[in-house]
Amino acid sequence: MNELAPTSGGTCDEACRTAPPSADRPRLVRRVRLLVAATIAYNLVEAAVALTAGNLVSSTALIGFGLDSVIEVASATAVAWQFSTADHRARERTALRVIALSFFALAAYVGTESVRALAGGAEAGHSTAGIVLAAVSLAVMPWLSLAQRRAGRALNSASAVADSKQTMLCTYLSAVLLGGLLLNGLLGWSWADPLAGLVIAGVAGVEGGRAWRGESCC
Repeated sequence: MNELAPTSGGTCDEACRTAPPSADRPRLVRRVRLLVAATIAYNLVEAAVALTAGNLVSSTALIGFGLDSVIEVASATAVAWQFSTADHRARERTALRVIALSFFALAAYVGTESVRALAGGAEAGHSTAGIVLAAVSLAVMPWLSLAQRRAGRALNSASAVADSKQTMLCTYLSAVLLGGLLLNGLLGWSWADPLAGLVIAGVAGVEGGRAWRGESCC
């Protein structure tokens, strides 16, 4: 599949105005829809496990990871809504704004809870389920994100590429979460859990800003 990049000096919006060949467009749209469905299904399971395990052991990082999964579902749903119409570009900006606001909400909540935990809140306990979940997501998410990004770039869809970055963010957060849970569980470093939460919040805030400005196309 050919990946289209912006011309030198061009903006994301300019690069995304060029439509793919008409013969390829239906196939690419179907691929985006299938990838969106897979993203939603996986993240619903991921959110349920992370939020349940996080609440059981008072883990800010696990809860934040679970909320990120909920936001990924919202992001994928926004893309599905966009591609439910023939003229998907007409809904692009709205879909991007939904994705951006989801990132901002995650950053605000997890950042606040992480600071509260570092300031003397309840210490997080060990979570085997959380460690397994983070390891599985670390293996699955890069492949799903790559497929999303290729299809989104081929369609020149900023929202589809932004959704792929949401999925890739889950990969990074899986690594951060896994590190925090292992340090806490194996070494008893309780501060590692909220610290991982702060990293999650920071990355979410940056990606939210990029999505809001429409910088996720190429």
